[in-house]
Amino acid sequence: MLRGAIIGLGNVAVHGHVPGWLRRRDVQIVAATDSRPEQRAQLKALAPDARWCATADELLAEAPLDFVDICTPPSSHASLIQSALERDLHVLCEKPLVGSLDDLMPLARLAEKTGRVLHTVHNWHHAPIVRRTAELIREGRIGAVTRVVWHTFRTRPAVTGDESNGNWRVDPAVAGGGVLTDHGWHVFYVVPRWIGQSPRSVSARLERRRHLGWDVEDTATVRVSFSSATAEIVLTWASDERKNWAEVSGTSGRLELQDDTLVLRHNGHGSDERWRCPPAMSTGSHHPDWFDAVAEQFLAEAGGRAPRGGNLAEASLCVALEHGARASNRDGGREVAVCATLT
Repeated sequence: MLRGAIIGLGNVAVHGHVPGWLRRRDVQIVAATDSRPEQRAQLKALAPDARWCATADELLAEAPLDFVDICTPPSSHASLIQSALERDLHVLCEKPLVGSLDDLMPLARLAEKTGRVLHTVHNWHHAPIVRRTAELIREGRIGAVTRVVWHTFRTRPAVTGDESNGNWRVDPAVAGGGVLTDHGWHVFYVVPRWIGQSPRSVSARLERRRHLGWDVEDTATVRVSFSSATAEIVLTWASDERKNWAEVSGTSGRLELQDDTLVLRHNGHGSDERWRCPPAMSTGSHHPDWFDAVAEQFLAEAGGRAPRGGNLAEASLCVALEHGARASNRDGGREVAVCATLT
């Protein structure tokens, strides 16, 4: 029985992570903390046997643990990860893992030195429609992938629970960025796996189309170039509708992801094939049904049952792509080379 603790009891923890951990028989959540004392009632309701700690420092110093699950806003991730690794704990952390490669590299080296796992929640890999798309690509059903188009349309950022002081997702000091940071991370780890290549360059334009008073972008238009493919990505919080749509084109067919329906088109040869893949990608923001596979992979790495490093390399790529996209935007949308090697 592994002993875990939750740092941060916001919506994603309460509705996604904690229920996921409680479904397992090989893990016990023994402690939790949040900067808001009122969240103690949430912990009592969900995990009455877990200990409440007033601060993360208290939790890390006093609770007997094997791992921590960090569900706090992004600006706190790097320091919490460092503190946990220094106490020889495995770390699962919500995305974005950190905001820069300068933050990531020391943490990656510390994880290697301590022999602990540092793992990011890349839960969209486990969305049924994303997983089925990856399976069909591996089976060669559309040939070699040459182009991906991805649209994430939202009318506003996801709620953060208590918004009496505003939504932290639009505070650059807390979130690090706007829609590119929030939604781009998912696309940046999903699309390269579909294409099967490392990105070579990225270009982007970031805008405030509707929410002009914000200090972060509400819309991002991104192009990622690979050796023999491209990805064209549009992310927005300024839409009139909420939906996800994507198209993966290959040398012998294409796949269209229509939120919860996957369509395989054979370039005029044979009838289209369709699969229903609920739930829709645009349903909710917690996706508790996608967390089980994340937890299983994390624990397999921590227990030596699976090789380490793949997830951390994906996180490095996500950081590098966002860094390059923001550099491109500052320079009028020029192409920026992508380097995401962990050293």
